[in-house]
Amino acid sequence: MSILAIGMSHHTADLRVLEQVTVAAVDVPKVLDELLACQNVSEALLVSTCNRVEVYAVVEAFHAGLTDVVGVLARHSGHPVADLHDHLYVHYAAAAAQHLFTVAAGLDSMVVGEPQILGQVRASYNVARELGTVGRTLHELVQQALRIGKRVHTDTGLDQAGGSVVTEALADAELVLDGLAGRSALIVGAGSMGGLAAAALRRAGIGDVVIANRTEANGARLAASLTEQGVPASSVGLSDLHDRISAADVVVACTGAVGSVIPVDAVASRADRPLVICDLGLPRDVADGVADLAGVRVVDLDSLQRRLAEAPSGIDTRRAGEIVAEEVRAYLAAQRSAGVTPTVTALRKRAAEVVDAELLRLDARLPDLDAPVRDELARTVRRVVDKLLHTPTVRVKELASGPEGSGYAEALRELFALDPQAPAAVSSLEPLDGGM
Repeated sequence: MSILAIGMSHHTADLRVLEQVTVAAVDVPKVLDELLACQNVSEALLVSTCNRVEVYAVVEAFHAGLTDVVGVLARHSGHPVADLHDHLYVHYAAAAAQHLFTVAAGLDSMVVGEPQILGQVRASYNVARELGTVGRTLHELVQQALRIGKRVHTDTGLDQAGGSVVTEALADAELVLDGLAGRSALIVGAGSMGGLAAAALRRAGIGDVVIANRTEANGARLAASLTEQGVPASSVGLSDLHDRISAADVVVACTGAVGSVIPVDAVASRADRPLVICDLGLPRDVADGVADLAGVRVVDLDSLQRRLAEAPSGIDTRRAGEIVAEEVRAYLAAQRSAGVTPTVTALRKRAAEVVDAELLRLDARLPDLDAPVRDELARTVRRVVDKLLHTPTVRVKELASGPEGSGYAEALRELFALDPQAPAAVSSLEPLDGGM
């Protein structure tokens, strides 16, 4: 069993392709169930954000697992498998772990170092765990990735500027409008990205904010939070978008809805003054044609990607890469060492069985042996066996953790004639703990 990572991101696909493959939150359970129903997949995790869709799966074999996972993505997107292959990247075994660690560290993001991806990975894991599609392998992998992400942000200065797709989009808006201080903003969508937009607008000195959301109660909570922080804010339903857009200077759209929520006519009727719309939804929230309207500037994920592609890689990025590489080595060493543990357990079990058998034989030969003497003999024999096994079993775990350590468990099974199936039985899945 090995880990397979298959995905598509802003690195490999343009926005039009990516938005067709992205998985809306309401569809995640269906896709995960379909993945787990595949013959060659035993665990599955889906990470779907504004600029990536990735599946992490525990599979029986590479090619069979690849066929299963790509088939699910193709059926979900409505694209033939052949059309997806040009945009997909595939990582297997150690490379899959390295990729997730890199993603969690923010090194694969459109805005390098952005901290939001760490929360998105955690949220994706929580959903998969609630649905029962992750087991020990993905649990351990994700916990390690989350720890590495935290370490990178603690030990480097990557996220000191608070960079994210939201802040970068608003930076563009600030340039177009010659500042955001005192202006009016409309946020369409009250999810996590809407919350980030509200915080960024507050820091920019925005004059007032309107939150438009399908569920007005959620918009009202975000508006109340902004008001408590000194920014006049109110909430409306999506049916009031026409009027609210006409009064706004900047619009941040981030609903995650399927299909656009800002049509051309909602923008065309506004007063003749500059308007910046930051479309951060995937699929896109803003209809085609809005960007062609006079006085309207649309900042979307495509334009952000083009601008950020040439961003310089600084010393913090290099240090973060070194941390990830170091952690990958440690993770792989721990996995190799853990791989020999079931064989060591089987060896100790075999030794205990031999000792018990010899003590029974002793009882048969010397039935009149005093009980205290028999007990002392039993303790002595067990101590001798434990001492004989201690050094080789400790040493074999150390050796197994090295790059060439995969053969040590097999050597032990061969030398001591252990049942090849015994280690698998000993290492059966235990319940996951509740820690994150």
